[in-house]
Amino acid sequence: MKHGQRAAAFVAALAAATALPGAMAVAAAESVPGYRTADGATEVKGTSSAATAPPLKPGLHTDTIRRGEQKYYAVTLDDRNNAYFSVVAAPRPGTKVEDYKDKLTLTVQDSSGATCSEATPSFNGGGMAYPIADYAFRRIGTDRSDCQKAGPYYVVVERDGSATSGPDLWPIELDHLDEPPLKGSAPARPGRGTWSTATPAPRTDATKRNAQGGTGFNDAGSVAAGVWRDRIKPGESRFYRVPVDWGQRLNLSAELPNSPAASHDFVTNALGLGVYNPARGAVSTNNFVPYRGQPAAAKVFTAPVDYGNRLDPTDSVSAMRFAGWYYLEVSLHPDAAQYFPKGAELTLRVDVRGAAKPGPGYADPAGAFTVTPEDQETARTGRTAQEAGKSGTLTVVGYAGIGTGAVLLAGLGAWTLVARRSAAAGSRGPSTAPELPQERGGPHRPTQPGQHHGHQQQFGPPPGR
Repeated sequence: MKHGQRAAAFVAALAAATALPGAMAVAAAESVPGYRTADGATEVKGTSSAATAPPLKPGLHTDTIRRGEQKYYAVTLDDRNNAYFSVVAAPRPGTKVEDYKDKLTLTVQDSSGATCSEATPSFNGGGMAYPIADYAFRRIGTDRSDCQKAGPYYVVVERDGSATSGPDLWPIELDHLDEPPLKGSAPARPGRGTWSTATPAPRTDATKRNAQGGTGFNDAGSVAAGVWRDRIKPGESRFYRVPVDWGQRLNLSAELPNSPAASHDFVTNALGLGVYNPARGAVSTNNFVPYRGQPAAAKVFTAPVDYGNRLDPTDSVSAMRFAGWYYLEVSLHPDAAQYFPKGAELTLRVDVRGAAKPGPGYADPAGAFTVTPEDQETARTGRTAQEAGKSGTLTVVGYAGIGTGAVLLAGLGAWTLVARRSAAAGSRGPSTAPELPQERGGPHRPTQPGQHHGHQQQFGPPPGR
């Protein structure tokens, strides 16, 4: 068999391996990208019983969950730090979901089963599957009497869903992030009328700069105040991040242009825009707007960042409780393909309003809850974390097929090396195709809070860009 024939057979065999049950095949270039986890995320298997719950240490973790399943994770907390626990559900693009019925319930409980905090992220995009996220927490404060002691606690994740929705496992990403205590007393809740609730006009900068949206929190493209452009495919969600300091607020607009296509059906939930804080807590869940071929915009205007906002009963205000990278999620419904079969140009108007103010004064390093000059420079230049000097590259393999995807990439590299040596050898005869390397096991090192992420694994197909 000639070198070219052996190479083709080898690649075909590897492609078949990635299509085995339980593995997600490496996607074609035109497919919609799925959510990517961070390098260093630790695989963890939650259990149905608190008695056997695995430990959830600070950092990022991955797991999966079935419809109707409840999973427990164990954490040990002190009596100083606030602890935030977020969950991201990332069903593959195209998965069938039903609005409001398909959801997660995330709860933090003490050892007696008392609830410290709860969140219920759900879908509301007209049946579109996109990453949903929120956090629950254990907060230390003089205004609280529950969940204040050091000791064992549990993080509980439960998936509810409609029987008509897809039976697929949902990959989930869990984050445990600690917020240090303050040096002095905590600031009071801002009084009513201290900031305006009237939405200002969006930015109208004459120049649009190029943005690089990512698949999720870990590879989100950096943006600063200004007008940005990107492209988005039907069925796709793109993530961006912007540094917001103490005292500042966001005025955002995500926009679709008019369509050159002929008139088609009205898309009720066409374009969605959601905002998340540095601990992945929902400031605004994806707000979808309709589309009928004319320009459309999804908008969000937040409260100013203030430590005292955590005492506010309104979720959208309470979530604006610390400085750091805020995340924007933009989603385009699959039905928009009738207007944009090859994707649409997305305009993102980002306005960071207000002057930065001094922080409340943490007793320990603030970690993720701060904005550095380096963050500001990264946002101004529109660079990703990788381009800003963070190590690693993106891995284009499926979450469910990480092992076989790694085999594919490693095998192709091995084949290239063997083929080159064989070609150089010339008359010494044909070489033998290399054996497939074994999958590598062992735990990953957890990512520390506030660390930027480079190399990622992917829940869905790789981007076709």
